[in-house]
Amino acid sequence: MIAWFIRLLKRLVVLLLGGVFVYVAVRKVFPFFDNRAPAALALFATYVFTAYFLIPATARVYRIFVRAKHIPLYCVTPDGYASDPINIGLIGTHEQIESSMQKAGWFTTDKRTIRSLSRMLMALVFRRPYPTAPFSNLYLFGRKQDLGFQKPVGSSPSHRHHVRFWACHLEGPEAFHQDVRFWQRFHRPSRDKSSRQLWVGAASRDIGIVPIRHNAQLTHSIAPDTNAERELIVEDLRNAHKVEKTLTERLGEAYKLRNRAFGGYLHTDGKIRICILK
Repeated sequence: MIAWFIRLLKRLVVLLLGGVFVYVAVRKVFPFFDNRAPAALALFATYVFTAYFLIPATARVYRIFVRAKHIPLYCVTPDGYASDPINIGLIGTHEQIESSMQKAGWFTTDKRTIRSLSRMLMALVFRRPYPTAPFSNLYLFGRKQDLGFQKPVGSSPSHRHHVRFWACHLEGPEAFHQDVRFWQRFHRPSRDKSSRQLWVGAASRDIGIVPIRHNAQLTHSIAPDTNAERELIVEDLRNAHKVEKTLTERLGEAYKLRNRAFGGYLHTDGKIRICILK
């Protein structure tokens, strides 16, 4: 009964917050743009500002003060929604990670700039290859990914294998720690690219473009089987003769995760595979 009441209270808070966003958009944001542009353009500007700036910024401020009390099973979007499961780890230097992934057939992702996003849009429209296309930022340890790699599938960037990595410190004799304190620290990658670190990652596969259910942004649809993506990276690194040893650790039980993409969900066995690079 108490759990049901808490869940109901959380949903009411979310509903109230949604009402606040609607009020701000209708009474504050739209009139601002309406006084400076035609109605259609003002409506579009209001949508872009609310969906891509106001809602994500509010969620990120919330995440600064309210953090999970458990080991994170997945990274989150800029607006705080669950995204790709944490399922892969590499131990090596920054240079080792880049050279090993490239040797295994993966491309380093371009940074998100107006130029790269424009190029990606053209590649999506005309179905042109763009093997280093940028992808959206996801968050772990309170920050966006440190490294990103992808492996094209077909001729369009709407279909691709990809993985994001966040750097952690190697603490103590073990390379991996299953305690909350370890995961809640804001780990920062070393400035020295020659230092060995643990890089935890989220591997998944894009299979198309769909709207986001709560704010109507466009995003990639993710293939449900994230375990297969994890094993693909391990296999590619082994085939490239870059793996010295492989460890398997359990983050939690197997689970199915409903993500923010319309109709989308992911499932994982709750394990992380860690490759110690040569």
